[in-house]
Amino acid sequence: MSSLTEKDRPIVQLLLNTGTCPRCILRFCCVGSQTLYRCPYKDLMKDLKEFLKNNQEKEDTVCFDVADPPCKRIRLEHTEEGPDELNHNGALQQIPSVNNENTVMENSAVKVCNVCLGVLQEFCEADFVKKVCQKVNSADYQFTSFVFSVSLPPQLSVRERAAWLLVKQEMGKLGLPLAKDGIVQLKEAYKWIIHPQLSEELGVPADGKSLFEVSVVFAHPETEEECHFLATACPDCFKPAKNKQSVFTRMAVIKALEKIKEEDFLKHFPCPPTSPKNLCVALEIQCNNGAVFVAGRYNKYSRNLPQTPWIIDGERKLESSVEELISEHLMAEFKADSFNFSSSGREDVDVRTLGNGRPFAIELVNPRRIHFTAEDMKGLQQTINNSSDKIQVRDLQLVTRSAIGRMKEGEEEKTKTYSALVWTEKAIQKEDIAFLDDIKELKLDQKTPLRVLHRRPLAVRCRIIHTMRSEYIDEHHFRLHLKTQAGTYIKEFVHGDFGRTKPNIGSLLNRTADILELDVE
Repeated sequence: MSSLTEKDRPIVQLLLNTGTCPRCILRFCCVGSQTLYRCPYKDLMKDLKEFLKNNQEKEDTVCFDVADPPCKRIRLEHTEEGPDELNHNGALQQIPSVNNENTVMENSAVKVCNVCLGVLQEFCEADFVKKVCQKVNSADYQFTSFVFSVSLPPQLSVRERAAWLLVKQEMGKLGLPLAKDGIVQLKEAYKWIIHPQLSEELGVPADGKSLFEVSVVFAHPETEEECHFLATACPDCFKPAKNKQSVFTRMAVIKALEKIKEEDFLKHFPCPPTSPKNLCVALEIQCNNGAVFVAGRYNKYSRNLPQTPWIIDGERKLESSVEELISEHLMAEFKADSFNFSSSGREDVDVRTLGNGRPFAIELVNPRRIHFTAEDMKGLQQTINNSSDKIQVRDLQLVTRSAIGRMKEGEEEKTKTYSALVWTEKAIQKEDIAFLDDIKELKLDQKTPLRVLHRRPLAVRCRIIHTMRSEYIDEHHFRLHLKTQAGTYIKEFVHGDFGRTKPNIGSLLNRTADILELDVE
């Protein structure tokens, strides 16, 4: 059943006696009805009192059963059986008898829960929900649904274990079986309560697959040291990590709780857990939109413009880049926090990119604005093109993350077309270069060029020149049109790179050659 029954009576009475809130009691009774958790706090407390007053032997319920989706459970029972009657020094503390109903009524006034530390109390109320929604609305995001995430203090897992051991011991005394599935996770119970309220306030549905995330981070400074004994008992579970401020992460604490024996746990932590003086605090309420991806093609017309910012030893060499000329407009329109630029290959700072242009993509991180029509994208493309005569973009469009991966696939197998202006030291005639037109599928061995050796590993790469076509200009100049395998170093193919690329134009013509201009077509 999804609501309380007679067998839950001892658990309800026991946990109320020790300072546990009604919703945590429902969790420990394995109640899976979402509707019950959404009932007002005072109503739940009243219903639990009425439930305890009912001494009939038949099954009693707090409210009507409601069919809900299956809920996640958390297993707290250790696989090894430990002593059943241990307190803080190896024995469970003495608690009021489960038959003492007066004690239950005296202790049931609203106070901070000794298990959830107030998460299922104050932070389920309308005032907190409005506070979260005000934060979301002030952040000015576009979204059509949301996913809600919550980060809980790791010591909640310790307190939950202590309460579980208390219930286990008492049920054992009464000879009653424990539920095999374990209790309902605190996070899930909290989301059951919060989701409908957030949905109503924000006017959009909760969706686990939504790219817009609303997150709340809770902390409880008063009890933050309660996990520390676990580091002594299970030191191998707590290892420093570069991106973590503390070794006492939730996962590390859970791992230690799974490892520690019950008797060792009870020597270091009170059972039942003590009632705190203060509620949890919501340290952070944050919003984050999933990344948006924009792709297109760019042409570069300048021979003094790098693809990405050119910075050497912390010093900027040129004032702009292709990446910046495109991204500054996208960042402004999408109102993103940052971006990541990628492209299908790259050209040198002094190389123009002509023809259909080079495919590129930009990942816009945490954008506030995400709804753009095809017309909007055309307008944005025009804005970029009007802003500079050094670049132009085309086919600007929104794409998926998977499309970015496809842009990078098969780069080595692609064919690239180039136009190179070649200079020769010795004079040439038209017939001296005519044979180049007849060369097909020329295989090169290219050792990593000296100019990129500082950022590329030393290796010999086999590349192919598919075709060449020469245009004679004068005794010392000709233009060479090439179709090559992607990844071919064209400059090195022309001048030879001190013999590191073989064969090369210089060796084929039997004279010194160099490249003056290069265009990607």
